[in-house]
Amino acid sequence: MAAEDLPSEFDVVILGTGLAESVVAAACSRVGQRVLHLDRRSYYAANWASFTFNGLLTWIEQQHEESPSEEVQDWSSLLEEGEELIYLSKPDSASITNLQVFCFISPETQVSSVFSEEDEEDEAQSHDPPNTTEEETGADDENAAKETSETEPADSNDKETKEEPEEAADGGEDGQSQAAHTQGEEPEGDQPCLHATQSQSEPTRKQISYAQLVKEGRRFNIDLVSKLMYSRGSLVNLLIKSNVSRYAEFKNVTRILTYRHGNVEQVPCSRADVFASRQLSVVEKRKLMRFLTSCVEETEEQQAYNGRPYLEFLRDQQLGDNLQHFLLHSIAMVTEDTATEVGLASTRHFLRCLGHYGNTPFLFPVYGLGEIPQCFCRMCAVFGGVYCLRHSVHCLLVNKDTNRCKAVIDSRGQRISCSHFVVEDSYVATERKKVATPTRSLSRAVLITDGSVLPGDSDQQVSLVTVPPVAAGSLAVRMVELCPSTMTCMPGTYLVHLTCQSVGSAYEDLFPVVTRMFHTPESCNQEKRPSVLWCLYFNMVDGAGVEVQGHDLPSNVYVCSGPDGGLGHEHAIKQAESIFQKILPEEDFCPPAPNPEDIIYDGENTVTSPGDKEEKEKKEEKEKEQQKEQELQTEE
Repeated sequence: MAAEDLPSEFDVVILGTGLAESVVAAACSRVGQRVLHLDRRSYYAANWASFTFNGLLTWIEQQHEESPSEEVQDWSSLLEEGEELIYLSKPDSASITNLQVFCFISPETQVSSVFSEEDEEDEAQSHDPPNTTEEETGADDENAAKETSETEPADSNDKETKEEPEEAADGGEDGQSQAAHTQGEEPEGDQPCLHATQSQSEPTRKQISYAQLVKEGRRFNIDLVSKLMYSRGSLVNLLIKSNVSRYAEFKNVTRILTYRHGNVEQVPCSRADVFASRQLSVVEKRKLMRFLTSCVEETEEQQAYNGRPYLEFLRDQQLGDNLQHFLLHSIAMVTEDTATEVGLASTRHFLRCLGHYGNTPFLFPVYGLGEIPQCFCRMCAVFGGVYCLRHSVHCLLVNKDTNRCKAVIDSRGQRISCSHFVVEDSYVATERKKVATPTRSLSRAVLITDGSVLPGDSDQQVSLVTVPPVAAGSLAVRMVELCPSTMTCMPGTYLVHLTCQSVGSAYEDLFPVVTRMFHTPESCNQEKRPSVLWCLYFNMVDGAGVEVQGHDLPSNVYVCSGPDGGLGHEHAIKQAESIFQKILPEEDFCPPAPNPEDIIYDGENTVTSPGDKEEKEKKEEKEKEQQKEQELQTEE
């Protein structure tokens, strides 16, 4: 829907298309609320988004651009008696910081062995001076609003038609230039060094050039946040309950790995893995199976360790170093000083999810995690939700007496009445926020590599790798390695995501892990490791550390935070359900959507199902009976 055609009244207005906001939108629309869902960005999912390689290069460029300062417009002319204005801020770009890009491949030395003459011409185009700017890709607010006519999010296939080939070529140059000017203290001479090393040490490995990454850029779907879906976690349960799962496809995470003593090893977690493992002795296998069985139910012995370190509990169970390592870092995925009750709860959750869909407890969505918010947006749109990207809300109109938001003023100056307003945290002005606690951050790295960290019989493995702290006080790092069958990278490459809690910049936190596990110019004696072709480091605000309550805001305004550092999605789903229950406390949260063939369009063009129709008829009959009883009582 074009921005100028927006209706003037909605039940719920939502600003931001992150996961929590999208779930709230779907839940409200499903139970009959009129929903307007806006985002100032040109793409869905905010910091949960997935990008093609060329799209990511454009996003990187936008992060380095200084956003022009905007004059605060005076909207007091739209005020009615008894109202006051609350201005929203422009989203805080500080949610992404310390962004650095490194490219370790040079098209000049490798392109001849991979491409034809025609491909070399394409590569030459990729070195034209970049002219892709935010104005060209997103346009200004006014023009973009006219162009945006969205009542339903674009599906996965639309991702491949977002950019023209010329934009891809510009994006290629952008990546090269970013690699040059974001390296900081890293000398540019490092880049050519790697090509000689690769050619000498791995002559049989298929070489990939930067021009090929750009040319095949639409085959990549690169997530800003790295997570997996527990097969019995809150997100999967919600996808099944609401029937939103029909909008996406999923793959099993096929193996869990750990980095230990300089090597990558597979963690035996299922019964089949345990008995097939060559890393464990027969005695260790029996001990592990006995321990995992005993963890299912809470015992008095376990309760006696409450408040004490989980590692102490594992040692007292007479488990050797091998088993302690697997249980602590790869199954419970906690630190050595984590309390026993927390470690056992994590272990039980792991075991409950194990074997539900595959050999591990985890699923991953095909085309990347950015698909999940879009799936909920599709559900919202099916039930009448209105979507408008590149469109925002400038301020709220608040009733002084009730301290409730009556309406919003959008970026085109239109007054839109609403009963509830849901907003992404970054739009809330600093002076309106509760006294801020120190912001927690996540360190992220995204690598494109030419091989798996643990090659196996199949080259289509989806792996979770746990990298425990190397020394006391250092960080535990979580790594997810994705293969081409997940539709997140081109054939012949792997997409690797690394995440940890921040101590310094992402580069400082994760670079040591990258050099130990992969072949880079800085690596020593790592020729047998997969080579890093391209990598991106950045810090992201940890949504779990963002306060969403207690702000100086109207009582019917609800704040959502961004992605958190957990492996699963429990934080976002819990937040979305909490907001929905505050808005509609008597309604079911995301009830099952009807099958397409069961959808009925009534005279008001609203979507209902046979179940909804029956419920409505029963309600009407009950109201008629109550009315008759009242009439009889009046006559008597």
